Amino acid sequence: MKIAILSFSFTGNNDAFAACVAKELTVEHIKISTRKPITNGAIMLDMLFDRTPKVQPAPEIMDKFDLILFFEPVWMGQVASPLRPYLKYLKKSPKQYGFLSISGGADGDNPKLRGELLKRTGATPALLLDLHIADLLPSDQKPERKDTSAYTITLPEAERLAGQAVEAIKTIL
Repeated sequence: MKIAILSFSFTGNNDAFAACVAKELTVEHIKISTRKPITNGAIMLDMLFDRTPKVQPAPEIMDKFDLILFFEPVWMGQVASPLRPYLKYLKKSPKQYGFLSISGGADGDNPKLRGELLKRTGATPALLLDLHIADLLPSDQKPERKDTSAYTITLPEAERLAGQAVEAIKTIL
């Protein structure tokens, strides 16, 4: 089975997480970028108006793989807008996919994530792993958004999360 990891990261956290998983699985890691720089304002507008930015590489890159593992943040309880072109492409050209994320989590879980992925692709993900930065912070206080949005995961944290992800990915191979 030919597997690709596609990642987008505003803070670098999901790219670090994805790189560790790609290394452990020995699979191709493709970073998604937007043609225009993403700003906090653009994120807000993308989420409110369901906008889809132009991205690179083109979604057709997925054609040569059997399984796509997306590593993306969750913004305002939704998939990050740079993932939308790839999900739309999967709806036209279905294939097995998984969604893995390390995002803030200060507001709790993202219960609508699975439904959004189903709506955008026409299929439920073979794997959904929604991890939170809030769980990496000291448990003696409830983290706030400012704490989780400013947090950069360390290499040991990325490697530990990758271990969890690899175990979950093995269940679908």
